[in-house]
Amino acid sequence: MQSFTVEEGEFAGWQTWPTEPFEHDTAGPFYFRKDKKGPVAAFRSEHKHMNAGGVIHGGCLMTFADFALFALAHDGDSEDSYGVTVAFNCEFLSGARENQLIEARGEIMGGGRSITFVRGVVTADGTPVLNFSGTIKKRHQKVDSH
Repeated sequence: MQSFTVEEGEFAGWQTWPTEPFEHDTAGPFYFRKDKKGPVAAFRSEHKHMNAGGVIHGGCLMTFADFALFALAHDGDSEDSYGVTVAFNCEFLSGARENQLIEARGEIMGGGRSITFVRGVVTADGTPVLNFSGTIKKRHQKVDSH
């Protein structure tokens, strides 16, 4: 999938996938890059991410963690391929508030030519809020839904 490098703002120099309408336009935008610690995904929490209790909605954190599966496994070499989540697990650890930096870091646990296993932790300003694991099935072209 084709990524795009952000040119301005807090996430200048980070990449995103603007062709993912739900993750980019509705729930996010979410971003990713590699730094000296390895791959990382991130976003800044906003009012639209909150639930009535004043913390980030669990569905938002799970959506971000699903995005992070792909960001953490992204190698940059397969821009013409696409993947789907075939398994996803998570546990909520703590709440996250508005205007916090939400990050996900993790690692590839294994896999092969068509399956990749990933696990990670989502933090809010460095405090763990969600741990997650998932399985990605690689595809070489998008599935036509029509």
